[in-house]
Amino acid sequence: MIFEELDIPDVYFITPKKIGDSRGFFMEVFRQETFSSQVGDFTFVQENCSMSVETGTVRGLHFQLPPRAQGKLVSCTQGALLDVAVDIRTGSPTFGQHAARRLTAEHGEQLWVPPGFAHGFCTLMPNTVISYKLTDYYSPAHDRGLLWSDPALGIDWPVAPDLAILSDKDKVQPRLAELPTAFRFGS
Repeated sequence: MIFEELDIPDVYFITPKKIGDSRGFFMEVFRQETFSSQVGDFTFVQENCSMSVETGTVRGLHFQLPPRAQGKLVSCTQGALLDVAVDIRTGSPTFGQHAARRLTAEHGEQLWVPPGFAHGFCTLMPNTVISYKLTDYYSPAHDRGLLWSDPALGIDWPVAPDLAILSDKDKVQPRLAELPTAFRFGS
């Protein structure tokens, strides 16, 4: 596996080694000791999967408040998506900045989104399936969001805002300037 730390420290793009032949391929998707040595010692306690029928479906930007903050190891198991992590750690030199990468089922790439980041994605193909491992359990009381289309974030989404397919919840999330402090850089 190749671990590439992105422009925002602590966010990693992970490319597995894929071994193929006439039968198909084999790929090691996760190995705890390798992940821990490259990224840090995180324990995953839950794994989620979602399928989006239409291209241009946007889910996010989501996060959970401490003490139930979540790190996410995201992969695409069918189709393709643009995956985005936004730094929402107050005091961070990269506060409000984002890292975005294309994840495909074909290549098996992953994005590590640490606690203190809002996460979201946009599907690039129909019937796209995303799978992600989490470092804490889902907690409705701690579930929060950030408006995906906030111009202050500067995210170049592959869909126009008026064409994006969104949940009612994601249409009304607060902008970055309206977010209360939830995470402090360095704590």
